[in-house]
Amino acid sequence: MDILQLIYDGVVLGSILALGAIGVTMIFGVLRFAHFAHGDLMTVGAYIAFVFVQLGWPIWLAALPAIALTAVVAVVLDQLFYRRLRRVAPVILLISSFATALMLRALVQIVWGPDNQVYEKGISIPYRVAGLVVTPDSLKVLAGAAIMVVLVHLFLAHTRMGKSMRAMSDNIDLARISGIPVSRVIIWTWVFAAALTAVAGILLGMNTRLIPTMGWNALLPIFAAAILGGVGRPYGAVLGGLIIGLAMNLSVVFIPSAYKLAVAFVIMIAVLILRPQGLLKGIKL
Repeated sequence: MDILQLIYDGVVLGSILALGAIGVTMIFGVLRFAHFAHGDLMTVGAYIAFVFVQLGWPIWLAALPAIALTAVVAVVLDQLFYRRLRRVAPVILLISSFATALMLRALVQIVWGPDNQVYEKGISIPYRVAGLVVTPDSLKVLAGAAIMVVLVHLFLAHTRMGKSMRAMSDNIDLARISGIPVSRVIIWTWVFAAALTAVAGILLGMNTRLIPTMGWNALLPIFAAAILGGVGRPYGAVLGGLIIGLAMNLSVVFIPSAYKLAVAFVIMIAVLILRPQGLLKGIKL
């Protein structure tokens, strides 16, 4: 039963990582750079939702303005910083995103302080299902992640903007001469990726606690999930997130829990060496 509990908790963690990895892979697929501020954008979304929860809103309703405001933050960052650097070497964009991450983290600490916060105080009574301890928050995390994954599929497969993103991911120059509004697609990529990021941050806050470094701590497993699934492949990001979440949780059987992040790092290095194209090399954005 201990192994089954670890598997369940690993799926919950993997669902959160999957949403973050989809956002990372969408930005890389369209803009061709690794966004190191992605984790701290998760933190921003989680704390914005916390403001509305403090006003008495239920968490599902607080998620809506958090998603909208996180999308605004992402678009503003793109227009202020990244837009001016798109034609320079990708390493410059990467460094600028790292600086943006530091700025966002410091801003969160200034506004909300360094202390831990929770969405709901008190003890929630867990359910026992076939011997498993299932908390209400974990069920909400699984439901929220499943809804967002379905929305990602519908958006990419059945909307004009989603198809435009996929075209830009394949060949941005061909997309431009084909009449696709590149600037508008870039903005919507940030909006959609930020929405996923905000939800991932909220779910992470529900599953653990709100701390200013929560997104930064999740960045390594999120990148590991994106690389494992295949960078630029949203469906691969979902698979990668679940695998990384399960591997991190099951690793406590063999090593101390303090080394869980090292498991994600080892998997990421192994994939880069042995299969850099990822698990789902044929299914792109």
